[in-house]
Amino acid sequence: MSDPDRIPAAQLPPGTVGRAGNWAVGNRDGEYFAVSRRCRHQLADLSKGSLDADGCLVCPWHQARYDVRTGEMVEGPRGILGYHGPTPGYTQFVRAYARILRLRVRRALRKGDDVVVED
Repeated sequence: MSDPDRIPAAQLPPGTVGRAGNWAVGNRDGEYFAVSRRCRHQLADLSKGSLDADGCLVCPWHQARYDVRTGEMVEGPRGILGYHGPTPGYTQFVRAYARILRLRVRRALRKGDDVVVED
């Protein structure tokens, strides 16, 4: 594990997401998680995303939602490129290939003052 795979715990209060190397790391109700940073839709940086009321990671570009425990896209994107809105057919297509190309999931643990992504 390299040093970039950590983030100060003070930067991750409950309900927030940050970046630790190639990982989007967050605090879901006091439980830390780590998933790969790139959205399966158009490769947005998920470390700039947010957590919704269900604890899902929400993409900052088109609001695709991911289960941080499994890496599965639970709701498809709401747009494409600069367009934000319904995309019937296209959204189902993205969700279909996202079932195969799930986000990678790793354990993230508090160690001292940092949250560390484990291999």
